Amino acid sequence: MAVNEETLMWVEKYRPKNLNEVVDLKDVVESLKAFMRNPKTMPHLLFAGIPGTGKTTLALCIARELFGPNWKTFTLELNASDERGIDTVRERVKDFSRYSRAAFGNVPFALIILDESDQMTGPAQTALRRIMETSSRTSRFILICNYSGKIIEPIQSRCAVFRFSKLDPKAMVEHLKFIAEKENVTLSPEAAERIVDYAEGDLRHAINALQTAAVYKDGVIDEKTVQNVVGEVSGVKVQVMINKALSGSFIDARKKMYELMGEYGFSGSEIVRQMQRELFKMSFVTPEQKAELSNIIGEYDYRLTQGANSDIQLSALLAQFGKVGKTQGENQ
Repeated sequence: MAVNEETLMWVEKYRPKNLNEVVDLKDVVESLKAFMRNPKTMPHLLFAGIPGTGKTTLALCIARELFGPNWKTFTLELNASDERGIDTVRERVKDFSRYSRAAFGNVPFALIILDESDQMTGPAQTALRRIMETSSRTSRFILICNYSGKIIEPIQSRCAVFRFSKLDPKAMVEHLKFIAEKENVTLSPEAAERIVDYAEGDLRHAINALQTAAVYKDGVIDEKTVQNVVGEVSGVKVQVMINKALSGSFIDARKKMYELMGEYGFSGSEIVRQMQRELFKMSFVTPEQKAELSNIIGEYDYRLTQGANSDIQLSALLAQFGKVGKTQGENQ
């Protein structure tokens, strides 16, 4: 029997089909439900926010709520980062939007979803602004983007803007537990929290990490498994390295750095990223030190992105940490 590939991806398998299934986003969902009660009053919509917070999912839920099983017939989906030129706007969007859907029940318009619309060129956005204005009787637009600032003001003023922030960690944990139960996977509380912490509010990222972790140990997911999957070392070990550097034990800190890189096989950028995260969990480091150390981390992270040698840069980073710790000790 042929296996539907989509069912193998938990992100798609457990994507909400209606607004009631959406994780978190209570305020946004309630506002959209108000529009659904009288679709004729629905304006153009602009969804803006970080990836993995449900923007595209909500747009598809709206399409299903409006048109039911035939939603694909009355919905045009475009990824504006791939088809972002003025020709696409003038041809595909304009052609689709000009046809009246007045005969379809209580919804007198079609729906056009433009994902990653902040990648559209300036001329394309200008053309889109005019189309949104002239086709409002026959079409509604849902624009999806990461940065609303990249959308021209005339378009924003024609839309009801919804801003998406990071999802609530507790809601994410509960959703991961729900998926694990459905898939007969044993997920420890510590592992669920580690996945959510790693995903940083991106539910799509969290679900993908969960599915990857489920491959190990016959469906039993513990914190160690998550560490191997997400590519992060033990937070305690990173904190030990930072503490040694701050206390002036540069050689010991450098040795610990090589142990972490050798044991886990991580790149310099990955080590730096986790140093930044663990730094703010260390209660004995003062706020002033954290600010100064964050500035140092940012400098060396930039150097690594420019292709500098990771061993040399990480060693220099630890040396800078030592200077900060020494200065703090002298001041005390």
